Amino acid sequence: MGLAARPIAVVEGTDSEGIQALLAATATGWRTGSARIAGVTAEAHGRPERSCSAGVLRDIATGERFSIHLETTPEGTTCHLDAAGVEAACAHLIGQIAGSDLVILSKFGKLEAMGQGLFPAFEAARAAGKPLLTTVSEKHRDAWEAFAPEAAHLEAEPAALAAWWLRLPEQP
Repeated sequence: MGLAARPIAVVEGTDSEGIQALLAATATGWRTGSARIAGVTAEAHGRPERSCSAGVLRDIATGERFSIHLETTPEGTTCHLDAAGVEAACAHLIGQIAGSDLVILSKFGKLEAMGQGLFPAFEAARAAGKPLLTTVSEKHRDAWEAFAPEAAHLEAEPAALAAWWLRLPEQP
């Protein structure tokens, strides 16, 4: 199956913060070229003493920031992820998807594997037939493969993302 037949793509690599920066820069560049992009990218909180880097989700279209980290770690976990913050970001952007040319979602991770977090946005993008660009947590690759077994896998390089974008059938 060629890239043109795979409108869902996963950016792969080990540098999560670098990939989020790549997604944000790509969105900025493509928006300058008139593409209508809906979605969110993640920004770390910058607190090295924490095992979980969840910080904020930034809406690509509006720049609005949604906090996705808890100040206090819930008992029984080391994760500071605030599910309510992720769901608020999702609810905010879900209405943008139908009018977009592309959807960029920061990550398919723990919440999405359980059908929560940004999962409704993943579903809405697929239902609307919108190209989708994301990353996938290695821990939740099986859940991702169940959701999008046809997804293309891209290197975390601007050229790889550009080549994928240019092969999609309908460019703005």
